[in-house]
Amino acid sequence: MTPLTEQDLAEAIAMSSGPLSIQGGGTRPIGKPVTGTLLETKGLDGITLYEPGSLTLVVQSGTPVTKVEEALAAEGQRLAFEPMDHRVLLGTTGEPTMGGIAAANVSGPRRIQVGAARDFMLGVRFVDGMGNIVKNGGRVMKNVTGYDLVKLMAGSYGTLGVLSEVSFKVLPVAERQLTLTLHGQNTKEAVASISKAMGSPFEVTGAAHLGGTTHLRIEGTEASTAYRCERLVSLLSGEIVVNQDQSAQTELWRGIRNVQPLAGFDTVWRVSMTPSRAPDFLEMLQREHEIEVLMDWAGGLLWIGSKADPQPLHEKLQREIYNYGGGHVTLVKAALKDRTRLSVFQPEPRAIAALTNGLRARFDPKGILNPGLMS
Repeated sequence: MTPLTEQDLAEAIAMSSGPLSIQGGGTRPIGKPVTGTLLETKGLDGITLYEPGSLTLVVQSGTPVTKVEEALAAEGQRLAFEPMDHRVLLGTTGEPTMGGIAAANVSGPRRIQVGAARDFMLGVRFVDGMGNIVKNGGRVMKNVTGYDLVKLMAGSYGTLGVLSEVSFKVLPVAERQLTLTLHGQNTKEAVASISKAMGSPFEVTGAAHLGGTTHLRIEGTEASTAYRCERLVSLLSGEIVVNQDQSAQTELWRGIRNVQPLAGFDTVWRVSMTPSRAPDFLEMLQREHEIEVLMDWAGGLLWIGSKADPQPLHEKLQREIYNYGGGHVTLVKAALKDRTRLSVFQPEPRAIAALTNGLRARFDPKGILNPGLMS
């Protein structure tokens, strides 16, 4: 089913008695496989409202991200949260959609400075599991309407409702960017350098580490970036190279955003944790497992790739994360059989699981929206 209007979407869900597999552009098959009737949102396509002067964008959920980015670029604006394109890592086809971005709360390297996708979502319209059309939020940042369903829908992966429209705040494109690259650093040295940079007043908008190389990005006006770059170079130690080539930097950060260095790995995990605990956590893993790691979000996000049988490492990741300050482990890329047999998302503590089940019972009492996907 591919509804073309919100009303069509509501009727399709209301009339459904069996499981529905909710899909946007089909680029992000994350979670346990869902057996059910395919319900695609890509028919809900279009920019409903765009007001560059108020930095406000309203789109239907099936609108391709590329269409939005082109419209914003024409006005010198962008999606500041820098959403990842999962096709690079997962080897999928299709077109990423704005509803998919919102439903999975997809956020890139700039999250450390501006926030996640959910922080830019002003309002949502969605259809719950009974076919009711629900609206929450608005088109401005100061909006108080009771329960914050906007944040609730972000990261729910279509298990609480199917998005039909989303309102976003957008921001201007920075005049210039500079990237400081520090060579020859191990993980502990990288986290130390990144922590020093993040603790400074020089507004780092990207901080990543891969294979002995640490990258720090600053953005802003010509004068501001030049000054902050100079101060950061004097603050940090070691071999530092400043990249001023705008196109080369765009490619570098696009590759980090899309986790391109791990595209050749059979299994990839996304681990969110306390940055200061990341070096010890990785050292523990590397004693027994051969892995490749891309560190983003100043060390708070670890992408871990492996070519071995994923079960032993998967179980260790989800078990040991609690011994290193807590966090979340998600199996993002794996063979279908592994996604079926392993707990893709971090198991929730009993109290949180009870709240989650209560929400699902309230918003999807028939249990038909992507059932089992997040188990």
